[in-house]
Amino acid sequence: MRERRLWAALLAALLVIVGLTSTPASGRAEPAETAAAQVLTWTAGDDITKYTTAPQTAVAGPTTIVFENSAATGNTMGMPHTLTFDVSDPEYNNDVPLNILANPNDDQGGRYTTEVTLSPGRYRYYCTIPGHGQMQGILVVTEGTGEDTTAPETSASVAGTQNSQGAYVGSATVTVSASDAGGSGVERIEYALGDTGAWAPYTTPVVINQVGAHKVRYRAVDKAGNTAAERSVGFSVVAPPTDDTTAPETSATVAGEQNPQGQYISMATVTVSASDTGSGVNTIEYALGDAGAWQPYTGPVMVHEVGTHKVRYRATDKAGNVSAGKSVGFTVVAPPADDTTPPVTGVTVEGDRNSSGAYLKSAKVTVTATDHSGSGVAAIEYSLDGGPYLAYTEPVSVDRAGTHTVTYRASDKAGNTAAARSVSFTVVAGGGVPAPNCAEYDERLTVIVGTVDTGVPNRVTNNRCRINELLEDEKEWTSHALFLKHVDTVLDDLLKEGVVDQREYDAVAEAARKSGIGKPGQTEGYRTIMDGTQDSFAKWQHVGGGSFALNSDGSITSGTTRAGLGMLWFPERKYGDFSLRLQWRDDAPGTSNANSGLFVRFPWVHEHPEESRPEWVAIKYGHEVQVLDRPDGDMYKTGSVYGFDRVGLAGAGVTQKGTWNDYEIRVVDQHYSVYRNGVLINEFDNIGGQDFTPPRSDDPGTDGRRFASGYLGLQVHGTTDVVSYRDIRIKEL
Repeated sequence: MRERRLWAALLAALLVIVGLTSTPASGRAEPAETAAAQVLTWTAGDDITKYTTAPQTAVAGPTTIVFENSAATGNTMGMPHTLTFDVSDPEYNNDVPLNILANPNDDQGGRYTTEVTLSPGRYRYYCTIPGHGQMQGILVVTEGTGEDTTAPETSASVAGTQNSQGAYVGSATVTVSASDAGGSGVERIEYALGDTGAWAPYTTPVVINQVGAHKVRYRAVDKAGNTAAERSVGFSVVAPPTDDTTAPETSATVAGEQNPQGQYISMATVTVSASDTGSGVNTIEYALGDAGAWQPYTGPVMVHEVGTHKVRYRATDKAGNVSAGKSVGFTVVAPPADDTTPPVTGVTVEGDRNSSGAYLKSAKVTVTATDHSGSGVAAIEYSLDGGPYLAYTEPVSVDRAGTHTVTYRASDKAGNTAAARSVSFTVVAGGGVPAPNCAEYDERLTVIVGTVDTGVPNRVTNNRCRINELLEDEKEWTSHALFLKHVDTVLDDLLKEGVVDQREYDAVAEAARKSGIGKPGQTEGYRTIMDGTQDSFAKWQHVGGGSFALNSDGSITSGTTRAGLGMLWFPERKYGDFSLRLQWRDDAPGTSNANSGLFVRFPWVHEHPEESRPEWVAIKYGHEVQVLDRPDGDMYKTGSVYGFDRVGLAGAGVTQKGTWNDYEIRVVDQHYSVYRNGVLINEFDNIGGQDFTPPRSDDPGTDGRRFASGYLGLQVHGTTDVVSYRDIRIKEL
């Protein structure tokens, strides 16, 4: 018990600090010698949401208030409560500043009394202990016996300009008043128009400006719930004197869901409007069918009955002019049976094509959808190269060179969605629309940051660059933080544009962190050694047969007039460990495929002591990484290390002819890795003792190719093996 009293004392001290102590009106009250005629008692217990007991009504005058919060009233926890009258809200009486704090363990045992004088009206009481705010209520105080059973008194007056017959000219203003003398006070006043109008709160005088006879009903309710008997006031409104002889203008519209035949499904809504530049519109009326009675138009008319309908309408102005009757006709039909069949979709691809079937410059994709005997097509959507679905509103023009896939679908008004279908095609360069201004070329299938593959599709973005190309992971970054900031900026834009979702955003951001790009030892990016300019092309040297020429789009293509095997090589410097990246495209004529390759780690080609033909120095003393997607002929396909490590066609990652392919050759020590479009397709260890296959009598095998560094070159095979290269860059490892 001592501990409970100590806890109670601490709580009381806290209440003093936060300003919850009793006011003088609630000080420790001693029993009065002469008790007031009225005693009101509140009790509280363990519940912090309500008082255990509380009075609801009282009589005005001297009153003894008792507040008990003790074990006897159900408080078993020593919980303090207050009984406080609200004196800050003007909606309630504020003449009794009552604030009693009671605790079962205080020196009064939790029971207090005080004397107050109550006035007619309402008092709001509540508990001020934090968390006890739901303990509140209203005390209604009246004159007399304390029980208000008398309804308020009501009256109404009508004001306005009247003519000699007592009618109001133009408008009439109805003012309603109510009083509840000696009662609980007026709670609200209500009014209604006519005999059947709904009751509405009365807050300001009601203005009636419609010409005709009117009745306004009214009543009042007091705070004790007594409702006055309904009363009414009647009057007439007439139009001001006018020379208006012109009837109102009228019109009507019909709205609702329609089928292809123009019939309304399930329901039609008729909206009538009228205007009058003279005395003003007084009433609008409508009637259903040819024989229906005229009815007041108060809002749009909804017609649900299946069949053919006519709605007639007219309007009258305040001068009494009636417009000629007009009508609108329509048909309502039952909704169709449940539509569970999705639309049927189709697609066509149009454009000029070459002999291989690739589209020159651009392709136009047209998607169609029909929903025969169904609810009708609601929407058509398409996705380009794995990007987000977009609304299809017109044919889609695809002008970027490469292989593309357009996926499409449609949904009907019943919510059925057709299964996604797709069409693939290839666009090849040929002038026309300029290439997008991308920082890099990177058409690998997935987003790869450095060497980390995210698995996220490498989509074409809104500016026609792919995601990989925007990340610029090949440039020189002076710090990892700068690279990550750049990646976050790119991803924020792509997320906002709907190119990636949040999961893909997180995957690319995580790959950027893992890539280490910009960290010590990884600050150097790729250096471009063939950037498509004449100055860059001039740094390369051609040896042997064949030729390469620089194109207007910055790519180079092997020639078709000079025969023989040859090589375009980069004599500026030798490279040790490196990652070489470029793009190549098979441009062989007809149905054939180009044979080409990349030479790496070969010695200086001129004045070689054992081979006088410069191009053959690269062939015999370097390694050729093959480029060949032909299904027949040479057994070494794309990705093979020619003569030593064979990759078959199934493992070469073959793409459609005319498509740009991303190619990476990574050489570290004597280990070679070959990637095509981001996929590792071959690994080769250049250990000694391996012979060239098929055998060549003068070939030194791998023993003659184990250089720690060397030069780079591009092979040209002949006039029919037409191949293009672009964006050649290298990074030393």
